[in-house]
Amino acid sequence: PTSALYNEGANWVGVCFAVYNGFSAVLAFMLPWLAKFIGRKKVHTLALVVGGLSLISIYFVGDPNVLLISMLGIGLAWASVLTMPYAILAGSLPASKMGIYMGIFNFFIVIPQIIASSTLGFISRSFFDNQAIYVLMLGGAAMILAGMMVFFVKDVDDVATQE
Repeated sequence: PTSALYNEGANWVGVCFAVYNGFSAVLAFMLPWLAKFIGRKKVHTLALVVGGLSLISIYFVGDPNVLLISMLGIGLAWASVLTMPYAILAGSLPASKMGIYMGIFNFFIVIPQIIASSTLGFISRSFFDNQAIYVLMLGGAAMILAGMMVFFVKDVDDVATQE
C-alpha cells in the first residue's frame, strides 16, 4: 500500500469509477427514452448482460486504458439497475400503496447488498485464493443470469411491449 505502483493503481481505480458513474448518470436519463421503443424488460436485460460481460472482461484486459470500455458497460448496467426495476414495478402497484411497496422493494435491494458485503471476503479467501478478480467474474456471471431472469418478470405497464 505504500509503493508508488500501488498508489498509481489506486488512482486509476478512481478514474475508472468516475467514468462508470459519470456514464451511468448520463445514461439514466436516456434509458426511459430507449424503453419507449424496445420495452423496459429488453432495456434492462441488455444492460445487465452488457454489464455482466463488462465485469468479466476486466479479467482479460491487459491495458489499463482499455478498462475504460469495461467501465462504460458497467455504467450502463448501473444506470439500469437504478431505474428500470422501479419503472417495471411501478406499473403493478396501486397508487395509494406505492410508497409502502417501493419501500418493501428496497429491502430486496439492500438485504442482498448486506449479505454480499459480509460474505464476499470469505468467498474470496475460501474459494478464490484471495483473488478479487474472480469475485468480479462471479458477479458478472450473476448479472448475466439476472438479465435472463428479467424475461420471467411481468411488466403490465410497458407500452412498447403491448403494441
